[in-house]
Amino acid sequence: MIVMSIAGVDPSGGAGVFADLKTFQAIGVYGTGIVTSLTAQNPYKFFSTLPITPEYIEEQIDSVMDSYEVEFIKTGMLYSPEIIELVSKKVKEYNLKAIVDPVMVATSGGNLTKEDLAEALNKYLLPQAILTTPNVSEAEKLTCLDINTKEDAIKASKNIKCNNIITGGHLDGINTININGEITTIKQELIKTNNLHGTGCTLSAAITAYLAKDNDLKTSIIKSLDYVYEGIKNGNYGTLIAKI
Repeated sequence: MIVMSIAGVDPSGGAGVFADLKTFQAIGVYGTGIVTSLTAQNPYKFFSTLPITPEYIEEQIDSVMDSYEVEFIKTGMLYSPEIIELVSKKVKEYNLKAIVDPVMVATSGGNLTKEDLAEALNKYLLPQAILTTPNVSEAEKLTCLDINTKEDAIKASKNIKCNNIITGGHLDGINTININGEITTIKQELIKTNNLHGTGCTLSAAITAYLAKDNDLKTSIIKSLDYVYEGIKNGNYGTLIAKI
């Protein structure tokens, strides 16, 4: 089982491609990593971004697909509309099943992207994705709707262009799942911690891994929510990976 992450590099290892590869390994699948951008950041501060050219991103993807059979991929920070359009083209070319984490802002507050990417995501990538995993802020950007309540999240989920989970970290722990129009809400306990760097990356990577292990979409989401919760509860993902 071979999966792929297409995302940025976080040198602190807590988010992006490095975090995705750790998650893939912990769940028991082989991960490949395509780098879209280098960043200088840590869990508490964002410094800068250095994007990779679309042409070189394409060569990375082609080089992996030349040797490996990949079915499921996840995307993270894609930086620019040009990169989003490229990734969308490769998803179609290789008939990939994409889980899209619509990363726009770092947990530490830094703007990870060139500009607002919501329009490009809606136009190119989400219509081809099997799932997207926005937090409340990202879902608001994708739908141009305010989300303050459970009902708001349900309404927003119906306006996103593919299956989705709107994560509940900023909505009293209420995760809103919409699969083929069927809405499920799952409320999780919120844990007071500063250890939230990369949780969105880890969630989407875990979903990708569980799908590759022949779980259906809803089961993969539920298992991944539990996986991330245990990581936060234990204080770091290293603890979680060691346990698994």
